[in-house]
Amino acid sequence: MDVEQWRAELEDKRAEKDEFFAQHPQSPVPPEERDDFAGVEYFDPDPTYRVHATATVHDDPEVVLMDTTAGREMRYLRLVTLEFDLERDEADLEDGTYELAAYQLESPNEQQLFIPFRDKTTGQQTYEGGRYMELAPDRDLETGDDLVVDFNLAYTPFCAYSETYDCPLPPEENWLEVTIPAGERFE
Repeated sequence: MDVEQWRAELEDKRAEKDEFFAQHPQSPVPPEERDDFAGVEYFDPDPTYRVHATATVHDDPEVVLMDTTAGREMRYLRLVTLEFDLERDEADLEDGTYELAAYQLESPNEQQLFIPFRDKTTGQQTYEGGRYMELAPDRDLETGDDLVVDFNLAYTPFCAYSETYDCPLPPEENWLEVTIPAGERFE
């Protein structure tokens, strides 16, 4: 991987998002707050948090009911479990291997894998309701497939900016006992 090219592409995506949030009619930032919007806060890009994960595909996906910020439940299917290693800092006592479940809405048109998660930054440096990532594999996954999971792309759900949005909360199986200072911040 060319780290400089990766960093430049990441910074470009972040600039596009800031422009969308500040100006677009569908921005989650309320219209009356957009003039004062100074941009999304981010952790510095860090390739350490761009990891390779091994997929375990669930042939008979379980339904997972996720609570939402508005007190409802949404039905998702747990399709894949991703196992990956992270370098840890001295404060983290767990070993360096972690798992995250990846889901899809119970909908025939859904293609992306949805990965809601919490980590030790949640509620301190990041949104109290957790953060999200999405993966869009270019084919059906098989057990043993290697995927890149880039926590630098972790984002804050729209409900952090406006109560008009109803967002799923990460289920407990996706609560990581490690600090992941990558992606979007929200304090």
